[in-house]
Order: sequence, then structure tokens, then C-alpha cells
Amino acid sequence: MLSARQLHAKGRRDPLLPPTSLTVRRGGLLLVTGERQDQRTALSLLLSGRMKASGGDVSWDNSPRTKQLRLAAALVDSPAVNEPEEHLSVRDLVTEDLALIPRRYRGALLSGPWLKVNRFEDIADLWTEQLDPQRRLELLTALALANPRTDLLVVDSPDRHSADALTWLPRLQELAYDAGRPLAVVAAVSAVPAWWDGPVAAIGNEVPAPVLSDGSDPLDDDHADDDTASSGKHAAEAGQHPEHTRTTLETEVAK
Repeated sequence: MLSARQLHAKGRRDPLLPPTSLTVRRGGLLLVTGERQDQRTALSLLLSGRMKASGGDVSWDNSPRTKQLRLAAALVDSPAVNEPEEHLSVRDLVTEDLALIPRRYRGALLSGPWLKVNRFEDIADLWTEQLDPQRRLELLTALALANPRTDLLVVDSPDRHSADALTWLPRLQELAYDAGRPLAVVAAVSAVPAWWDGPVAAIGNEVPAPVLSDGSDPLDDDHADDDTASSGKHAAEAGQHPEHTRTTLETEVAK
């Protein structure tokens, strides 16, 4: 089981990730919403053990060790982190990714046989930028699962490639609910499809509710008129600004 409690990361000006809590078990799919791309990527990096948090904690199978989380987790298609480079062919991408699998698990895996066994021969000679969203996700998740130690998939913003959730959500459901190899799957998305009735969390869901200057609860009926303004202020304080601070994120990942 993956568990995060008040996980957060500081940015240079505003929170790279405001306090966020979530849990997901093997055989489960969790969608985590967040408007900002940099916050979705920061969450993905933290949940996969690729970045150090400023506070809070994250654990895998009740272990807080980052090494154990990193070995179990695969980060999939994270913008400016490990998304496929546009100049690569699918064949070259597969060769590179298979080479990253620990030798004791990789064996004699070669791109040609792997593409054939996994039914990607039809796209082997395409550039990665030519792939449609559905085939792209199928390929990248299959590569992540080529490592038999992968038990957790963290998919960064699969909805950025298409507004149609049918191009990415069924694939994640298939992987999470596979009886032969049940996975814990987390997808950081900009919005949840209207028809999705599964588990959902939100970035910043552990940010304390604002308190008015007189110490009263802003949700009281007496302050109903102030509710919208207070919520807007709270969102700003939580760092929910639309601009994408890619430089900040790259700086944090490099640490």
C-alpha cells in the first residue's frame, strides 16, 4: 500500500506541493487532481521516491524508506523529467528503457523480441511524437512493467495528451485490476472525468481551512457572504496559481 500524509514540498516563491494526503492499495486506481502541472509533477516525483519532501511522510508497504519506494515505483511519462524525447523512434526508446532494468531481471531482453511479444511491432519505426495518446500510454506502461519489481505506477498527467479520458483511463483500470499482477496505480490529472466513480484525492487536501480575523469559522451562516472571498484567498495562499514554474521544478529535482 502507498500512503502519504501531509506530504509537501517548498518552492522558491510558493509551495511546489501544498500538504497532501492519500492512500492506494495494490489492485486500486487513485486519481489525484491538481490544476497546476508543476504541482502534479512534484507529487508524482515524491510518490515515486524521485524527490525529497520538505515535510510530511510517504511510505510503501508500511516502510518509510525511500529506497524501498523507489524500487517498487515506476514514474510514467512525467513532463520535463522522463517523457520520451521527440527525436527518438519507438524502437530506440524501447532499447534505452530496457537497458535501465537491473541486469538480473533484464536477462537477454532486446528491443526487437520485446516489441514483438508485447505487440508493438506496428509502431516500432514511428517517432514517439507520432504516437496517439492511447498507444503512447500502452507502450510506456508496458515498458515500466518490464521490470518485475514494479508494483506501483505513478502516471503524470496522462490527460494532457487528450481531452478524451477513454484514451487513458481504461488502460490504467486494466493495469490496476489485473488479477494476475495487481498494481497500485496513481494518476495525477487536471480534472476527474464526470463518469468516474472511483477513489479521488486532491492536491492540497491537507491545507488548513482559513480562519477569520475574529477567530470564527468562515463556514458559519453569519459569514456566508464572505465564503467565496475567503476561499479565493485560501487558494492563493496554497499556491494555486496557473503559471507553470518549470525552472523551479527542475531545480528541486536536481537537488
